[in-house]
Amino acid sequence: MLVKTILNSKAMKQIVTVTPNSTVADAATLLAQNGIGTVVVSTDGMAADGILSERDIVRQLAKTGADCLSQPVSEYMTTKLVTCTSDANVQTPLEQMTSGHFRHMPVVDDGKLIGVITLGDVVKAQLSHVEMEKTALEGMIMGH
Repeated sequence: MLVKTILNSKAMKQIVTVTPNSTVADAATLLAQNGIGTVVVSTDGMAADGILSERDIVRQLAKTGADCLSQPVSEYMTTKLVTCTSDANVQTPLEQMTSGHFRHMPVVDDGKLIGVITLGDVVKAQLSHVEMEKTALEGMIMGH
């Protein structure tokens, strides 16, 4: 299964981004309003410059207190992004997210941000694929 299949099945097609100079409070508000766990940081809305997650915010709150909320997201965002393309087999991002201990991955084609997949998206897709294979095998065994 390809990453593009996951992107096409996602209910939320919009990519939520903030600029590097947006405040952490603004990013947190967007996360809450959209019911998502991460926001892509992008200067132009087209390229992924970084990513900021709920975990990043919570860890910084614990470390420095509420003052971090008025700081720009560029202070706390992850800049060494691991991305994939829409033509990637889902197994690759699954392995990368699992081994890297992160749950969100920007999907970038030809330098342009086209979506974000989550570990949950990938697991759900894999489970669906396994269920389809199971049903097909059962049908073969039963002679259908």
